[in-house]
Amino acid sequence: MGRPCRKSVACPRIWSTVSRPSSALKELVENAIDAGATRIAVKLVEGGLTSLEVTDDGCGMTPDEMALALERHATSKLPDEAIEQVATLGFRGEALPSIASVARFTLESRPHGAEQGWKRVVDHGVLAAEGPAALPPGTRVRVENLFGKVPARRKFLRTARSEYAACKDVVLRPAMARPDGAITHDHG
Repeated sequence: MGRPCRKSVACPRIWSTVSRPSSALKELVENAIDAGATRIAVKLVEGGLTSLEVTDDGCGMTPDEMALALERHATSKLPDEAIEQVATLGFRGEALPSIASVARFTLESRPHGAEQGWKRVVDHGVLAAEGPAALPPGTRVRVENLFGKVPARRKFLRTARSEYAACKDVVLRPAMARPDGAITHDHG
């Protein structure tokens, strides 16, 4: 029934590698896998240029864990400082804060057994809102307006069709490698 729960906290890339929608999507899908998700749903709008969303049924996060996940270099994936025991796809604490610094980033999560979920919205690096959220156990991350306030970076993005092709490849690779889980994607 999936791997043991590992918190969806961060991945090993520095923010400069969040260069296009597919790189952000890769980090989010890897976090869902690390959280023990058996179902991952990806939604893209205009190849991820307008928005991308990843929803999973993994272990979820508490409000405190969500706040930690959005801090640079903070992670709960490293067991007892023993780096040789890392069994996750990422652990350095860079992916989520890096993506949140260059987009409108909405993180919603509910741990299994919790009565309600929690939501944090970060708009290009600034906390815009937080509060209770209604969702099933797991995590949902929405990335909108990627590089909206970084026009020099946004102008180097490719067409929606090209970005969609790159995002589709990011979804297909783990889907083929993990026949025990379901990864779906929707493009609108």
